[in-house]
Amino acid sequence: MFLNLETDYAIRIVHCLAKADARIGAGKIAEKTGVTPRFTLKILHGLVASGIVKSYKGATGGYTLARPAEEITLLEVVEQVCGPLEISQCQSDGSGCTHPGGICCFRSVFDDVSAYMRDKFSKETFSQK
Repeated sequence: MFLNLETDYAIRIVHCLAKADARIGAGKIAEKTGVTPRFTLKILHGLVASGIVKSYKGATGGYTLARPAEEITLLEVVEQVCGPLEISQCQSDGSGCTHPGGICCFRSVFDDVSAYMRDKFSKETFSQK
């Protein structure tokens, strides 16, 4: 299982902002992270809407983290892009599980693994790296 490319890019962008000592423009973020400028803007839009990143308009505009880096977790960024962190579709309500009886016999294992991943991701902040 891999995190999708957009999630990887969002993590790179938030990490870049955590390391910056001032506002930074989208073009510079794209350059530093290796993400295309267009995709950088798309990801930044979602990060701003979710309250992880703050945007500033004008000639001295740019982007900063909306909160201190130690308050932003890896889980928050991953779930902003991907939604709830679950390793199987059967964990979602209304997933249309076709297993006889309606619940996959492995769902409890999937739930445990997903909970473990959420726990680990929630303990990693962007000030730690």
